[in-house]
Amino acid sequence: MNLNTIILEKMKRLLLSAFALCFAGAIAAQDSPLWMRHCALSPDGTTIAFTYKGDIYTVPTTGGRATQITTNPAFDTEPVWSPDGKQIAFASDRMGSLDVFTVSKDGGVPQRLTTHSGSEKPIAYKDNKYILFTANIAPSTEDAGFPSGQFQQVYEVAVTGGRPVMFSSMPMECISINKDGMILYQDKKGYEDYWRKHQASPIARDIWSYTPGKTPVYQKQTTFGGEDREPVWAPDGQSFYYLSEEKGSFNVFQRTLGAATAKQITFHTKHPVRFLSVAADGKLCYGYNGEIYTLVPDGKPQKVSITILSDKNDKDIIRQIRANGATDIAVSPKGKEVAFIMRGNVYVTSIDYKTTKQITNTPDQERNLSFSPDGRTLVYSSERNGLWQLYTSTIVRKEEKQFTYATELKEERLTKSNVASFEPQFSPDGKEIAFLENRTAIRVINLKSKAVRTVMDAKYQYSYADGDQWFQWSPDSKWILSNFIGIGGWNNKDVVLLKADGKGEMVNLTESGYSDSNAKWVLGGKAMIWNSDRAGYRSHGSWGSEGDAYIMFFDVDAYNRFMMNKEDLALLEEAEKAEKAEKDKKEKAEKEKADKKKDKKGTKKDDKKEDKKEDADKKEEVKPLTFDLENRFDRIVRLTVNSSRLGDAVLTPKGDALYYLAAFEGGYDLWEHKLKENTTKILLKGVGGGALIPDKEGKNIFMCTGGQLKKIEIAGSKITPISFEAFFDYRPYEERAYIFDHVYQQVNDKFYVANLQGTDWKGYKEAYQRFLPHINNNYDFAEMLSEMLGELNASHTGARFGGGSSALPTASLGVFYDESYDGAGLKIKEILAQSPFTQKKTDVKAGCIIEKVDGQTIEANADYFPLFEGKVGRKVILTVYDPATKKRFEETVKAISYGTQSELLYKRWVKRCAQKVEELSGGRIAYVHIKGMDSPSFRKMYSELLGRYRNKEAVIVDTRHNGGGWLHDDVVTLLSGKEYQRFVPRGQYIGSDPFNKWLKPSCMLVCEDNYSNAHGTPYVYKTLGIGKLIGTPVAGTMTAVWWERQIDPSIVFGIPQVGCMDMQEKYLENQTLQPDILVYNEPGASLKGEDTQLKAAVDHLLKELSKKK
Repeated sequence: MNLNTIILEKMKRLLLSAFALCFAGAIAAQDSPLWMRHCALSPDGTTIAFTYKGDIYTVPTTGGRATQITTNPAFDTEPVWSPDGKQIAFASDRMGSLDVFTVSKDGGVPQRLTTHSGSEKPIAYKDNKYILFTANIAPSTEDAGFPSGQFQQVYEVAVTGGRPVMFSSMPMECISINKDGMILYQDKKGYEDYWRKHQASPIARDIWSYTPGKTPVYQKQTTFGGEDREPVWAPDGQSFYYLSEEKGSFNVFQRTLGAATAKQITFHTKHPVRFLSVAADGKLCYGYNGEIYTLVPDGKPQKVSITILSDKNDKDIIRQIRANGATDIAVSPKGKEVAFIMRGNVYVTSIDYKTTKQITNTPDQERNLSFSPDGRTLVYSSERNGLWQLYTSTIVRKEEKQFTYATELKEERLTKSNVASFEPQFSPDGKEIAFLENRTAIRVINLKSKAVRTVMDAKYQYSYADGDQWFQWSPDSKWILSNFIGIGGWNNKDVVLLKADGKGEMVNLTESGYSDSNAKWVLGGKAMIWNSDRAGYRSHGSWGSEGDAYIMFFDVDAYNRFMMNKEDLALLEEAEKAEKAEKDKKEKAEKEKADKKKDKKGTKKDDKKEDKKEDADKKEEVKPLTFDLENRFDRIVRLTVNSSRLGDAVLTPKGDALYYLAAFEGGYDLWEHKLKENTTKILLKGVGGGALIPDKEGKNIFMCTGGQLKKIEIAGSKITPISFEAFFDYRPYEERAYIFDHVYQQVNDKFYVANLQGTDWKGYKEAYQRFLPHINNNYDFAEMLSEMLGELNASHTGARFGGGSSALPTASLGVFYDESYDGAGLKIKEILAQSPFTQKKTDVKAGCIIEKVDGQTIEANADYFPLFEGKVGRKVILTVYDPATKKRFEETVKAISYGTQSELLYKRWVKRCAQKVEELSGGRIAYVHIKGMDSPSFRKMYSELLGRYRNKEAVIVDTRHNGGGWLHDDVVTLLSGKEYQRFVPRGQYIGSDPFNKWLKPSCMLVCEDNYSNAHGTPYVYKTLGIGKLIGTPVAGTMTAVWWERQIDPSIVFGIPQVGCMDMQEKYLENQTLQPDILVYNEPGASLKGEDTQLKAAVDHLLKELSKKK
C-alpha cells in the first residue's frame, strides 16, 4: 500500500468516525422521548405541556422540538394550564416536599404558592385568579366523612399567593369546570393503587357532577362497576369526555350529563389511555404507551412526534466512598475480617482497621455470605440475568491469607440450575455447601464432584419473605437443623433434624403446637438451642407472642453435666483435668520410650514433624454425632428467665452463659444470663436487632444492625464499631434496570397464583422495559413499576417511593379555623380534645382570634403556614384576642405534628359516631370502631365491649376505613359468644359464661374502603352467620402481602402472595363481598354531618331487639 493510499484510508476512517459521533449525538439528542406523563392541552389547542424526566416541557400540538420550561434538579410534575393559556401551574419538590408553583408558559422563574410541608398538587384553575389544589390539612367541622390522610381536601389559592381557603372538605380528583361553574370530578372511595387496571370493584372510581349553590347538588354520572376517571367538559358544556375501562383497556368515552349510555371515542388495546385534556375547539389530548396523542372531533388519533434537545443533567456512574449501609454479615474463621453486603455488593473489611476490599461490583444484587473453614473462599448468592445462583470468590495467591488485603480473586459460578438458589452455607469440613432451592428445598452441592442432592423437599417449607428460612450444619457436617412445616401450618413451624446424605431421614424434634425456630447446634453437637413461644404471653389479637430460648439435649451425659450445680461441676472438671494430665503424662512417657529406639539419624527429627502433623490432624478431628432422641422431651430446659420479644441468641462453648437480644421496652438490648449462677443482666442497651455471630472462642459477638458493623467484647461488656470505607460505584440507570428485572422475577416466583391470573407478564415486561432509559428519578420509576404491576389486577401491589421530605415539618395547634372569617389572624372554630390548648388552663376558646405567632402578625388573607414551619414539639407564643371579652393576651403552647392532629381527628370522629348511636338508640346500643386489624385495636374493642358497654343490649361493630392486618378469627370469636351457664350464689347473679365473649346481638358496618383483612373479617362474620353486614359492597382484597424493600431502600413494592380460599375453593381476591343491607353515604348528606349507614345500623338492631320482646 503506497503513502497516498494510506493517507486516503486514514482520512476515510476519520470521516467515518466523525460521522458516527455526530450521528450518535443526533440520536441521543433527537431520539423520540418516551415516558412523557401528565400531558395537558392548552385552552386554545395549540400547545401541550407534559412532564419528562422530572421537568415540565411544552410542544406544539403539531409536534416538533419541545421547549424545556423548568430546569431545576428537583422533580416537577402535573402541569395545569390557566384558562387564558398564559400560565402553567405544577407541583415541585424543590423546597423539600411537593408544593404548587406557577410559571409563564414561556418559562422563567416559578412562583411558589403553597408552603405546607405536606404534599400539595394543582388540579385545576378555578378561573384566571385562583388555583384549586389538593392538600391534607383538616376536614371541615361538619364533615361526617372519615378523617384520613388519603382523603385530601381541595383548597383554592390566589395566583399571586396568600392564604389557602377550603374549597371542598371531601376529596375531588381531576376537577373540570364549565363556564357555568358546574364541576365534574372523579371520586375517591378509599385505598387502592392508583395505577391498578382491569378491576371491576366497589373501590373503582366514578365520575360525579357538583353544582354549587345554597343547596349544592351532587350527582353520580357513571355507573360502570370498573374504573371511570379524568372527566373533562366538552366545549358544549353539556357533555363530557372521560376515561373508562368499560370496554377493556382505558379508552376515551363521551357522555351527556344524566345519560345512561356513553359513546366510545378511542379504541386502543393492551395499554391504558392516560391524562385526558380538551381544548376549546374540541381537540383532545392524551397519553398512551409513554407517548402523546391528539384527536380532533370525528378524526383519528394522531401521535405527536416530539424531539427534545437538552444537556444530560444526570450521571451514569457516581463514585462514592460509604461508611454505612451494611446488611448481611459473615465473620471469617479466624475472626480477623468481616464480609458484608452493601447496596447489593459484597465487601470484606478488617475488624481492626478501615481497610475494605470490594469483592463484587455489579448493578445486580448479592446476598447471603458464608466463609469456607480455611477463610480463603466466600460463597454468596447473586441474582444475575433474573436468576439467583451461587457464586464463590477465592483468594488466588497462596501467600495472601485475608480477603481484605488480597490482590487477586477468582469468582466462579457454583450452581448451574434454572431455579432460584440462595442462602448458601459451607459445611464445617469445607467439602460441601448447603443452600435453598426455590426458597424452600434444602439442597447440598459437593464441591469436588459438583453433584447436588436434596436433603429436605420443598413441600416442608413455605417462604413468605426472602431470607425467612433458617438451617444450620452440624459440627460433623453430617446433619442439618432446620425449620419446617411438620404438624401445623405455615404460621407455626417445628424444628427438624435432617440427615445430610440426602436419603430422606428426618426427625421432628419439637412436635409442638407452638412456633419453634432458629435452632442452633451447641456443646459440640450434643444439644441444640432454639426459640419457642410456648411459655410466652400471646398477643390479645393474633399479632405474635413473647418467646424464650430453650435447649434440648441429644445426649444424656451432656444433659446431666449441664444440670449440675456450680460446685458439683467444679469438682467434676477438676477430676477430668487430673485424669487428662495423667493420660498426657503416660502418652508422653510412651512416646519418649519409642523415640529412644530410633537408630537412624534424622529419623527422629522427621518423625517429630510427622507426629506434630498427626497431633494437628487429631486436634481438628470431629467425632461423628450420635443421638439419643427417645426421651428428648425430658431433656428440654428453658434458658431465658423472662419471656420477651426475643431476637437472636447464642450459648457459650462451655454452655455456662447465654447471650440474647430481647426487647421489653423499645428496641433490642443485649442480655447475659449466667446459667450456673442463675443471674441475668443487661450487657448493652439499644444494640439493635439482627443476628448474633460469635467467634470460635465465644469471646466476641459480631452484629450488623442499622447499617453498621459492631463487635461486642463479652468480658468487658464493650461494644466497638467496625469501621469500613467501601468504594461504591452507583449506577442509577443500571440499578433501576436490575430492580425492574427483580420485580418481574419476584412476581413470577411468588404471586399468589402461578398463572398470574392469565396476565401476559412477559409481554408486559418487554413493553415497559423500553421506558427505562427515559427515567432518571424514583418518582417516575415507582410510577412505571406501578403501571406494570397494575396489569396484574391484584390488590396489595404497586411500587412506592419514600425518598423522605427534607422540608421542615409544619406544626399544628390542633384546632379548626373558621373558613368564613377573612380578617386578620386565625379565628378558632373548634378546639380538638387532647390538643395543646386542652393540656393546660387557658382562656383560649372557640371564637378567639390568634393574631400573632412568636411575635409575627398574621395578616388578612396571608399564608400563615410559614409561621409554624419547623415548630413541631416546640413552644410557640401566641397573641390571642377574645371578641367576647375584648381582651388581648398571650398564651404559650407546645405545637403538635399533623400526624398527631390526624390521630385527634380520628378520636373525634369515633366519639361523634358513638354519641350519635347513643342518641338514636336511646342508650340501648353500643358502638365500637376497629381502626386496624391489629392487637391495639382489638384490645380497645375488647375493653369497650366487655367493660363500659357490657350491659348494652346490642353493638354496632364499625370496620369502615380499616386498612387491614390480621384479626378475623379474634373478632368473630369475640362476637360469637353464646351463654351456656350462669353463676348465682344464694340467688345473686354475678356473671355468665363465656365471660370473655360478647353474648348479645351485633351488626357490622362496611364500606368500599375496607381493605385486606378488613375484607376478610366481615367475610368471616357473614359466613358464620353472626350478624348482618350493613353498608356498601367490599372489594375482594383478602390476600397476604410481602412489601419488599429494594437495594435502593427508598423503593418498595408489594407481592400479593398468600391467597385465601373459601370452602368452595374460590379465592377471596377479586371476590366482592355484598352487604346484607345496602346503604351508601351520599356526598351532600355526609358533608352536612349525616351518616346514613350508621343510622341504618341503629334501625336494624332496634328492629332485632324488638323481635326479642
